[in-house]
This record gives sequence, structure tokens and C-alpha cells, in this order.
Amino acid sequence: MEAYLAAFLAWLSLPQVGLSTVFVVALVSATLLPLGSEPAVFGLVKLNPDLFWPAVLVATVGNTIGGAISWGMGWGAHTAVDQARAHRQHTQGSHTKALEWLQRFGPKACLLSWLPAVGDPLCAVAGWLRMPFWPCLAYMAVGKLARYITMTAALLWVFPEGLELSSLAL
Repeated sequence: MEAYLAAFLAWLSLPQVGLSTVFVVALVSATLLPLGSEPAVFGLVKLNPDLFWPAVLVATVGNTIGGAISWGMGWGAHTAVDQARAHRQHTQGSHTKALEWLQRFGPKACLLSWLPAVGDPLCAVAGWLRMPFWPCLAYMAVGKLARYITMTAALLWVFPEGLELSSLAL
């Protein structure tokens, strides 16, 4: 079993496959599904140090697209609720403090989309509030790029020694 795992991880570390894997993991992790993409980025960079910037950029693009999908889900949910409430008007009094805070900061609040637990729902709420898509996407991208640079560099600093695939045991 360990040999298969080592071979599979070696296959994923190939630049042509590893980057696409990082992209998919980063995209899925930016939706409301509970998945972290930092281990995939770290693993690829640890096995292929020359892929630091490509991995960070691919993860940023994938995670930003995932954030855009969450934004779209929020927008779509708002539209569906509006249609269901055809005869009632959504009033300001029904917003929570968090929604009021988001409305006050607007698309700039999407800079916080990198935060664990609250960042991905934040993108959906931005869509729900019908904040402008392109400014939200730009702020998401900046926040997510900063996260991947910081997290990957920090993990490389904490784990500076080479990672041996043979040391991975289940």
C-alpha cells in the first residue's frame, strides 16, 4: 500500500500533473466544501522547489475562480429568494450586523476571502448582496495571492528539510 501511495504522490508531483491538481484542489476548496488547498501547494513546492511561483499563481487562480463560483451561488440564491418573495420587499432591518458591515465595506471586504472558515462564505454573501462582480473578484484574487505566498513560504520555513516519499506511512 505504501508503494502505491508513494507512486501516486510522485505522479502528482510531476509539473504537468501537479499544477493541475493544485488548481482543482484550490478551486474546490474555495467553494463551501470543507477542503484545504495549502497542503497540496506545500507538497508540490516541497517536492519541486522551482515550482514555488507557478504553484502559488495556479492556486491563486483556482481559488479565485472558486470564490467567483461562491459569489455566483450567493447571487443566484438571492435571486431565488427574491422570486419566492415576489410580493414582499427585503428590508434593511432584516440584515444582521455582519451583512451591514459587508455592505459598508463593499467589494473591499472580499480581501478577507483568504480567512479560514469565514472567507469562502464571505464570497457567497458578497454575491447575495449583489456587490459588483469584477471588483469583488479583484479583491478576492489579491487576498488569496497573499494567503498562498504567506502560507507556502511559512510552511517551507517551518519544514526546511527535504520530504522523502518513503517516509510517508499510513
